Amino acid sequence: MRTLCASTLIGEFFVIGFAGLVAMKDDSLTMGTVWTVCGVLMGLSILLCGMITRPGGIQLGWALQGALILSGFIVPVMFFLGAVFAGLWWASVHFGRKVDEAKARWAAQSG
Repeated sequence: MRTLCASTLIGEFFVIGFAGLVAMKDDSLTMGTVWTVCGVLMGLSILLCGMITRPGGIQLGWALQGALILSGFIVPVMFFLGAVFAGLWWASVHFGRKVDEAKARWAAQSG
């Protein structure tokens, strides 16, 4: 599960950065505000790569997905990209758990 989820989070890191570049064109937002919010979200995506298997890691990942979708109010394409990454996050968690279960079964049978 860790590999799939981390791959999704790394992809989100780049999407958040590019969304920050688009958001800078909004005259109502200051550059400091844009990069503070983007920096926090980008940092969270990197930190979550190491926290996935810890308690609350998956829930924080869902919170990040919600933040990406809500960022669509600033950068409208993020409604779509946020939904895509939420789907990828679900798939990473769902299929990652299945892979982990299969690995555990295989290890039990061979060990």
